[in-house]
Amino acid sequence: MSLPPEKASELKQLIHQQLSKMDVHGRIREILAETIREELAPDQQQLSTEDLIKALRRRGIIDDVMKELNFVTDSVDQELPSSPKQPVCFTDRHSTLLKKSDGTRMADSTTMLSISDPVHMVLIKTDIFGETTLVASYFLEWRSVLGSENGMTSLTVELMGVGTESKVSVGILNIKLEMYPPLNQTLSQEVVNTQLALERQKTAEKERLFLVYAKQWWREYLQIRPSHNSRLVKIFAQDENGINRPVCSYIKPLRAGRLLDTPRQAARFVNVLGYERAPVIGGGGKQEQWCTLLAFLCRNKGDCEDHANLLCSLLLGYGLEAFVCVGTKAKGVPHAWVMTCGTDGTITFWESLTGHRYIHKPANPDESPVAEQPKPLYPYRTIGCVFNHQMFLGNCQPSDSVEICVFDLNDESKWKPMSEEAIKSVCAPGATTSLPPFPPLCASTIDASVTSNEIEMQLRLLVSEHRKDLGLTTVWEDQLSYLLSPALASYEFERTTSISAGNEEFQDAIRRAVPDGHTFKGFPIHFVYRNARRAFATCLRSPFCEEIICCRGDQVRLAVRVRVFTYPESACAVWIMFACKYRSVL
Repeated sequence: MSLPPEKASELKQLIHQQLSKMDVHGRIREILAETIREELAPDQQQLSTEDLIKALRRRGIIDDVMKELNFVTDSVDQELPSSPKQPVCFTDRHSTLLKKSDGTRMADSTTMLSISDPVHMVLIKTDIFGETTLVASYFLEWRSVLGSENGMTSLTVELMGVGTESKVSVGILNIKLEMYPPLNQTLSQEVVNTQLALERQKTAEKERLFLVYAKQWWREYLQIRPSHNSRLVKIFAQDENGINRPVCSYIKPLRAGRLLDTPRQAARFVNVLGYERAPVIGGGGKQEQWCTLLAFLCRNKGDCEDHANLLCSLLLGYGLEAFVCVGTKAKGVPHAWVMTCGTDGTITFWESLTGHRYIHKPANPDESPVAEQPKPLYPYRTIGCVFNHQMFLGNCQPSDSVEICVFDLNDESKWKPMSEEAIKSVCAPGATTSLPPFPPLCASTIDASVTSNEIEMQLRLLVSEHRKDLGLTTVWEDQLSYLLSPALASYEFERTTSISAGNEEFQDAIRRAVPDGHTFKGFPIHFVYRNARRAFATCLRSPFCEEIICCRGDQVRLAVRVRVFTYPESACAVWIMFACKYRSVL
């Protein structure tokens, strides 16, 4: 790799300054004189370069120089000289993204030792119905392989359960690690162990300092108004392993590549991921568990906080100013949702469980009670704090009611901020206390057309069996089933964009397909799973849908259409429409 001329000149100047500072030239002259006097044979007229280098290395001059000259590599593609530093043995710096700029060059062992991001492994269990359960989540420290002689090592780790079972062992995992391509030079195990011990020590100190700061911030927050003690101000949250982490560490800007095109499509993707509260053993309220992103995506379902964290990360990736809001819904139920702040001051709430968006227009608390205030459309009642990957702000307004809150986050009389530097010390990318970088989203592996057809065939069979039990015959009309497709596409488009389109053509086609004197009934329903039997059982619980499935009359024709819309991580939206037409008999 060649440096630009100005950088090469800067590098030469820095090296020259450091060599002058160490008086290397004078020391070389002294060693040269000693070597000629003591080691040069009488029949030799001159000293070779190789002999001189051996003499310098034997006396430690070369080691001293290399200790004094430090180079910091910010990435594999760009290497810049650092300012002269005091000798250090181990590095503690931001993590480096290892990548190859060509087929022959990779990061060396010292650079890789400075990468503190662990390998996150998630174990899930999938039953015969496709339901997933999170079994274990483990952060593997992989750098021990850097000290192995042949670039290979074996590890045995104990996997612990999650949530309320985080102290219960679920099994032993044998792991074999191998560096590929092999490193040109390996490190000693002592160097690796010392580096890891140093990082653990610094991590513990950073966590201690942040905890001290957080306690002081909370005391100051309570002194503003004693009632603040009852507000939902969430500074720490337990992950699936029961580890307390700052809530800001659960958020990182996430780019979806070409898998999701718009923020609203991203909101729809988060919405179709399943909702499931953390299981509770016994009574006492809700179990505390915020899943890391990988664990959430692997199981394809999670609580409202998991959905809000993912949506906030995606919206930040789209360049929006997004925050997770922690507060309550109706009846004081704790809840989390997402808020974006527009450049024009517009505040938009995003409900991650439904994909709905709400524009916040604060009510005027000084308005006369007689004056009619517009009723808010959003379901949120109170708000205690907002946060993202860089900021944390506690609501210190006289009332925590969302309806009258002012979301001017720069006004410290309304929102008490935490120090951004304190947050950065434990949550910034590369900080040893933060979670590893979010994995990129994976494209769906579901064939939408094949899956739609399979579910539709299963539903036809279930409907026919159900009607047979009732003593009814079943006649399917394929053309009527096909005409239902535009309606399902229109429903999904409306869920994604909040724009209704295509209903006119659908209604016109149905009018043409239903003869005079006949009645048409249709029932659309939406699911986020692909289990046909489970969906059918849910449909039967709707009186209107049961009326269609169990339709009696003259010339009864039934139709069903299934349309699967795929999203990243094998998430999907499944739309089903049951319909019937029959001759009206008075």
